[in-house]
Amino acid sequence: MSATPDSDASCVFCKIVAGKIPSKKAYEDEQVLAFHDIHPWAPVHVLLIPKRHIAMLSDIGPGDEALMGHLLALAPRLMREQGVTNGFRTLINTGQDGLQEVPHLHMHVIGGPRPWAKG
Repeated sequence: MSATPDSDASCVFCKIVAGKIPSKKAYEDEQVLAFHDIHPWAPVHVLLIPKRHIAMLSDIGPGDEALMGHLLALAPRLMREQGVTNGFRTLINTGQDGLQEVPHLHMHVIGGPRPWAKG
């Protein structure tokens, strides 16, 4: 695993993981939290985040392959559970130039009937 702290007290997603900020959860286990985006781009818009604070995709290390595989494997399962059956989009923004707004690694999983408001 990469050498990052388990949480960052100033990180909004770490606060969601800790239960200090409410969220509409779609999935949770010991490594990952999935919750509905508060500003959805589509009928179904879920964020998948590692519970451990990792600032961005470029900060993952050789020990993080299982975690990243877990995130990717959850995407189709969660979309099926949310009733998305005709395809979905996954998106990971990385860093300022990659338009990452929250400095905690997160994957947008977006689906439902088109057209979408954004994206």
